[in-house]
Amino acid sequence: MGEFALLSFMIFFPAFGALLLLLVKKLTATTDGDSASEERIAYMSGILISAATFVLSLIALAFFNADNSSFQLVEDIHWFGGTLQDDGSVTGGIRYKLGIDGMSLLLVILTTFLTPLCFLASWGNIKKRVTEYVAAFLILETLMLGVFCALDLVVFYVFFEAGLIPMFIIIGIWGGAERVYAAFKFFLYTLLGSLFLLVALIVMFLQVGTTDIEVLQTYEFSRNLQIWLWLAFFASFAVKLPMWPVHTWLPDAHVQAPTAGSVILAGVLLKMGGYGFLRFSLPMFPDASLFFQPFVFALSVIAIVYASLVAFRQTDMKKLIAYSSVAHMGFVTLGIFSFTDIGIQGAIFQMISHGVISGALFLIVGVVYDRMHTREIAFYGGLVGKMPIYATIFMLFTMANVGLPGTSGFVGEILTMAGSFQANTLAAAGAALGVIFSAIYMLTLYRRTVFGVMTNEKLDGIKDLTRNEIIIFTPLIIATIVLGVFPSLIFDITETSVANIMAFAAGQIGS
Repeated sequence: MGEFALLSFMIFFPAFGALLLLLVKKLTATTDGDSASEERIAYMSGILISAATFVLSLIALAFFNADNSSFQLVEDIHWFGGTLQDDGSVTGGIRYKLGIDGMSLLLVILTTFLTPLCFLASWGNIKKRVTEYVAAFLILETLMLGVFCALDLVVFYVFFEAGLIPMFIIIGIWGGAERVYAAFKFFLYTLLGSLFLLVALIVMFLQVGTTDIEVLQTYEFSRNLQIWLWLAFFASFAVKLPMWPVHTWLPDAHVQAPTAGSVILAGVLLKMGGYGFLRFSLPMFPDASLFFQPFVFALSVIAIVYASLVAFRQTDMKKLIAYSSVAHMGFVTLGIFSFTDIGIQGAIFQMISHGVISGALFLIVGVVYDRMHTREIAFYGGLVGKMPIYATIFMLFTMANVGLPGTSGFVGEILTMAGSFQANTLAAAGAALGVIFSAIYMLTLYRRTVFGVMTNEKLDGIKDLTRNEIIIFTPLIIATIVLGVFPSLIFDITETSVANIMAFAAGQIGS
């Protein structure tokens, strides 16, 4: 077991808190329904539980040795199948196995970092069935953490699929007018893609006799089998990322989800697709990954250019940022399948950076939506006169989203393009075109909403950011600038993980 079963405690602590919160509500329920006191207790509980989980992730960081190339804090309990050894141990089979490397550790910290901010942003805005809302987010946090810590394919699949349920509920109950349609579309798209992953999982277990990820990474699958398994994994991760053309569920889900739901969806859930490519596709199926490299590059460039053009034509602020996420995830897949150290490092950095920046942008949209109850770009204009603090923060994250040097957005984009340039100059050129388009649609959005003369009389009474909102944005601002100026904070942690991915791929290609 890892140090004090730290990972298990961290993973299941939010879910335990959610169940305790629901139990307390059931025991103290009255006929009056939701009250101010219940709302306060629910949000305070959610903040404290998620903040404690964040502290646990920092403890995991303290125990983590960046120079150690193996998985750390490993917890390994045999569940089913396998071979009994002379010493009484069991090898193979299905196991409850957890562990982290640099890549998964950073995604764990990103998850625990964003969740408390989601509760702060929801306080005062979500007032219906608040206890259930907080519980759904806490359970979702448990399932997201499980995805990044799982070292058994079955355990990974369970966490990966179960995460659909609380997000489906969050969108379907607390979303906008078309929330039911968006929730079902999100659920069906991602579930259908993951069915192929389930089939691949069974085939791999029958082939190798275990679902241990560490063992599967060193097993040499035949080239033909790699191709079919790669396609099955790709079907699942491409939808989750999402890649063009299976991205259509994302704008609907973002527009209908509550603000905090959009933050988690863009900040964490989309990263599961990129994480899956890095954890499974490259090290387990390197021949197939190299074979399909031109195909992935083509889809990535189309996603970057197409989503940028579509974003430019949007009239809804939230939908524009949703399409921006599709474009930015195209840089992630470019970097991953470049098969270069610099490209993969850039892809991981881009996932972390995008999680922070996109989360902040959705919160920025949420600020004006909570005041005016509309996200239509044409409704706004001249906000700088009434909301100077808001305009300043909006400008910072606009610049970060277009990749301004000195922000974290620049580092991920430049490294993924450098890696893809080594593999395919045309793909890098297409990505560079997307950077230009990104600047166009984001600066146009900023100009139309913040600058100019305020002509809409309904905006006369709009207020600038509250103290609570400034508190929410402060850690996001710090993270964006610090990572932009000191990217080595990320690279020092992910260096050995990237080296392992490259070593597994290089060791199996052509074998």
